[in-house]
Amino acid sequence: MNVHGMQRRLSGEYLIGSLALLFLAYPALCADKSRSAPAKAPAPARSSPKPAGGGSHGPSMSSHGASTSSHGPTTSSHGPTTTSHGPTTTSHGATTSSHGTTTATHGPSTSTSTGHTTTPNTTAGHPNTAAGHTNTTAGHPNTEAGHTNTAAGHTNTAAGHTNTMAGHTNTAPGRSNVAGGHNAGVTSHGTPMAKGHTTVQTRNGMVTKRADGHVATLHDTRRGMEVHHNLSGNRRVVVERRDHSRVVVEHGGRGYVQRPYRYHGREYARRSYYYHGRYYHAYYGRYYYHGVWVNPYYPTYYYAPAYYGWVYNPWVRPVPYAWGWAANPWYGYYGAYFTPYPVYASASLWLTDYIISTSLQAAYQAQVNAAALSNPAPLTPEVKQLIADEVKDQIALENAEAKNSGQNADPNDASTSIQRSLTDGKQHVFVAGHDLDVVDAGGTECALSEGDAIQLTGPIAPDATSATLAVLASKGGRECPRGDTVSIALDDLQDMQNHMRETIDQGMQELQAKQGQGGLPAAPSSAKAAPVENALAAAAPPPPPENEVAAEIKDESQEADRAEGEAGAPAGPGPNAEAPPPAPVNIEMGQTIDQVTQALGTPTRIVNLGAKKIYVYKDMKITFKDGKVADVQ
Repeated sequence: MNVHGMQRRLSGEYLIGSLALLFLAYPALCADKSRSAPAKAPAPARSSPKPAGGGSHGPSMSSHGASTSSHGPTTSSHGPTTTSHGPTTTSHGATTSSHGTTTATHGPSTSTSTGHTTTPNTTAGHPNTAAGHTNTTAGHPNTEAGHTNTAAGHTNTAAGHTNTMAGHTNTAPGRSNVAGGHNAGVTSHGTPMAKGHTTVQTRNGMVTKRADGHVATLHDTRRGMEVHHNLSGNRRVVVERRDHSRVVVEHGGRGYVQRPYRYHGREYARRSYYYHGRYYHAYYGRYYYHGVWVNPYYPTYYYAPAYYGWVYNPWVRPVPYAWGWAANPWYGYYGAYFTPYPVYASASLWLTDYIISTSLQAAYQAQVNAAALSNPAPLTPEVKQLIADEVKDQIALENAEAKNSGQNADPNDASTSIQRSLTDGKQHVFVAGHDLDVVDAGGTECALSEGDAIQLTGPIAPDATSATLAVLASKGGRECPRGDTVSIALDDLQDMQNHMRETIDQGMQELQAKQGQGGLPAAPSSAKAAPVENALAAAAPPPPPENEVAAEIKDESQEADRAEGEAGAPAGPGPNAEAPPPAPVNIEMGQTIDQVTQALGTPTRIVNLGAKKIYVYKDMKITFKDGKVADVQ
């Protein structure tokens, strides 16, 4: 073979070999390219984690509203039936987001209502990762301030909650944690921030100030404490602990201590209230709704069906009733705001005036400066009728609950809580149960106080942690004017519903004791049966002694003073400040039952012996004969 032939043969073999090598190498090159490409996020996985307290965030729910058909308790009452789909969580797989080293210093950073600057968030208790590392905390990646990881479009919040610095706990029921990260224009309650408010980070949390420089709210994550200075001049302290216990302290040393316990494998709570020298207890559930933990109220006692029917339905004829308020300071003070009915055609109307009067008495006692009312929007007959209709709804609900309890069935939190009110298509009315600062649609902060009436404007968004309500009646001054629409956090709304139900129960207790007297119609004999204790209340451990609760309230009040001092926030008039001395109470022979209850409040116990009744108070026992004071011990 000549040289040219050999060259052609070698060139052909070389070409064939090169092509063979390329053919064999191509799959490997493709596999390597596939390995180097960013992996797609895995499909969302469905899980059902157990709800946890402290800094952990509960499951995001897909719950269908409690559909309640509760007809008025005549002889049969159709209880609320609830289709509640349990809490489910959509967990998005971890994604890698390298924003550089996230060892952020938590120095003072400020935020305003028009643009907050925040420190890095973490999923409570879980640290941020070092540069280039992947977070794997329940599929919700952490972010550094200003950065957003996008696992299926989700940021590092759970059910609308704002996370805190690692290891810090929540400071209010169901609300976001209070340090390290703050959504622009949104408070830790999930409501809009008022115009002109600024937030400054402190060593232990953060302080929010109003435009005039005065402190509105202090969050202290080390103590699990929120201190709020109301527009009314009062201070409210809320302390949340990891075991779900809570202490709330208000002006003048009033407040309550809440402690959890378990019944039928679920968590409930007893609140031990210490208000104006009265010591009493109430019971609550713990329910996760719209990303917020709420505590719906449950009655301590349930009545016979006949009594609920007598309270729900109209009486045979309207009756006049003398409340005996004329000499009481609060009644004259709120004369331009509240006018009682001249006659009562039903118990629901009587209970409406009972709720309003009880709320106004508490509002009067809580005032720091009792200035004259300025341009109040009074409780009109139309507004009072809306409240009376709400009273009937709550009576029907309690009647259904009583039937359910009698069958030893577990309580239905979805029906008892505000979930029912927010999903039944009605524009429910609420009566404020304590001072509350809110923000209206224009971003202006205004106040609500006990006895103000507000109404839902419509359904809430699926991911909302607050509701929009319209003001129906208020007392003027710095309070929200009539017609204003305001945003109210769901746990605050739950407290309003609780206030109405608790006060209705107090009123029904008095009404059963007073039926047939003072012009009130007599109840049928079947409606006079003694109430039966609710099983979940009977299952609670023994309550703490009164002096222990009073001491705990005082201790947390003093701790709030220290927290404000450390944060450089002047304490001002707070719960530890001396309350104005109450007017002396005179109980005299011949006084009516109404005059005594207006002076001393609702008794802790009533002994009904027909014409003779004994009202038991903390430090005295009063005997009535034919409705008049006959003996005091």
